[in-house]
Amino acid sequence: MCIVPIVNDEVIMIRQFRPAINNYLLEIPAGKRDIENEPPYVTAARELQEEVGLKSAQLHLLAEFFNTPGFCDEYSYCYLALDCEPVEDNRQGLEEELMTIEKVPLQDIPKLIAQGELVDAKSLLGILLTLQYLDG
Repeated sequence: MCIVPIVNDEVIMIRQFRPAINNYLLEIPAGKRDIENEPPYVTAARELQEEVGLKSAQLHLLAEFFNTPGFCDEYSYCYLALDCEPVEDNRQGLEEELMTIEKVPLQDIPKLIAQGELVDAKSLLGILLTLQYLDG
């Protein structure tokens, strides 16, 4: 599950440490469906609030995809979140405490990709689909 929140022509992203690569990554908010039978859009709304403290009046499904089908059967949904408003910050877990929120202007995205600053697959997919969606 991943979400691309847009506020004032900026992508609201998180930077967090990823032990598997021993480095920090700039990513879009994401999470897993850990509530059985929860609809994907409900999970997306919950993750958006938990990770970056936003709620969205418009969640648009951009894509559904297998993350790494050669390795596992994890299936994901990617949403675009528009008309976002701040909500009470309830980032309570250790994972959320170690995240920093960053606002990235949409116009800077191609440069960040070219510089290798954005290397997370779900973030690349979500952001590129968002740019395509916004271009009409």
